[in-house]
Amino acid sequence: MEILILGGAGQVGTELRALDWGEGVRLHAPTRDELDITDEAAVSNVLAARPYTAVINTAAYTAVDKAESDIAAAWRLNALAPAYLAAATRTAGIPLVQVSTDYVFDGSKPGAYEPGDPIDPRSVYGTSKAAGEMAVRTGNPRHAILRTAWVVSPHRANFVKTMLRLSAERERLSVVEDQHGCPTSAADLAAALRTITLRLVSDAAAPTGTFHCVNGGATTWCGFARAIVAGSARRGGRLVPVDGIPTSAYPTPAKRPANSQLSTASLTAAYGLTMRPWEDALDNILDRLVGPVAADDETMKGVRS
Repeated sequence: MEILILGGAGQVGTELRALDWGEGVRLHAPTRDELDITDEAAVSNVLAARPYTAVINTAAYTAVDKAESDIAAAWRLNALAPAYLAAATRTAGIPLVQVSTDYVFDGSKPGAYEPGDPIDPRSVYGTSKAAGEMAVRTGNPRHAILRTAWVVSPHRANFVKTMLRLSAERERLSVVEDQHGCPTSAADLAAALRTITLRLVSDAAAPTGTFHCVNGGATTWCGFARAIVAGSARRGGRLVPVDGIPTSAYPTPAKRPANSQLSTASLTAAYGLTMRPWEDALDNILDRLVGPVAADDETMKGVRS
């Protein structure tokens, strides 16, 4: 079994490559220089030249604010590349697993979004990712689209690493408190992608379609920051105050959804996957980035801020 992973150097791709896939599975994760997925001919040739069993696409243009001015590049990677992959995987007769985003929603719904809720992206990033979803749906019926949100890990640049750096440098932090969402461990998302991919490969009747994959529970960016700082402090880091501010006090080129909460009920129903609480996932990330909680502080590990 040979599985092609695209975006292998990113947060999720790194965790996919670190997983135990079982005997007989070989992963291929070409670099961008080795395979440009915005080149239709290159994608077609690679899929035709080797008997891949499945393709997982985690590659994306994720510079949300930069996308507002770099529109063509965002669309090439987020919309055209999935279209090329869908066509090539359909020709090869293999499934395509595509990672998407909460930004396809406008953020106005109270409560968690279901996969079937109407989409209404409000940014170039969100619109280009929505177009990529449509390309996959129409291009290859053997697909699974996993929308996720607020992805963090010990790798690359992400919110956890930024908060750890800023809390070490500053006496006080200010973080947006009126945007709600579900922090997601790249490792947990990767494990879900593995389960779904192997099922699609081995079971012709495996569920296809669009699913949501985030860790359990929800918070705000400010609440997430406070949990990161508190978790770091339990491991010897600095405990600094984190003040909540409104979105209006931190303007950005791209509009963020006020509500990014995603329901994972359909993922559980289809694949039996239950995502653990985001607080537990954060503890694992902090263990890797900062170090384990001291033995005499273990009783405090479950205390959240």
